[in-house]
Amino acid sequence: MVKLEETPLPGVGVRHDFDGRYGKRVGVITHRDGRREIFVSRRDDPDACAQSIVLSDEEAEAVADLLGGSTITRHVSRLTQDVEGLAIDWLSMPGFSPYAGRLLGDTRMRTRTGASIVAIMRGGQAIPAPGPELPLLPGDTLVVVGTPEGVVRAAGLLSGEDSGAAG
Repeated sequence: MVKLEETPLPGVGVRHDFDGRYGKRVGVITHRDGRREIFVSRRDDPDACAQSIVLSDEEAEAVADLLGGSTITRHVSRLTQDVEGLAIDWLSMPGFSPYAGRLLGDTRMRTRTGASIVAIMRGGQAIPAPGPELPLLPGDTLVVVGTPEGVVRAAGLLSGEDSGAAG
């Protein structure tokens, strides 16, 4: 079984990759603005990209179909594109976050960034519409909705990169 690794790329998006059969790493970078990039790198240095292809939405959908992609994922992607100015992202809760182990309400996410945490994925289970009393745990995946800029600010707030002040 292929071991898929997920790496948050602050300010960029998320990288998903795995060790390929012939000594290469293969993966996809999902950028915060929705772009998808397929890449191949050396196994011993995943940051040394040997080849990269940025796909349009239609190309990404075609590749997903060819590889047996999920129609649910495509449907959610279409929904967010249909509402102009709406962005949705799945942010990993890093262990080094100043909010790891603290309550969701402590983030003041909506006030500070203009984005809202609408669900949390924890241990394979969804926690929809989490309340401010819910603790944020390292390894949680937070479903964040807002403007594209607000979602980027939310990622920065969670990683401790900036104050997350809404502009």
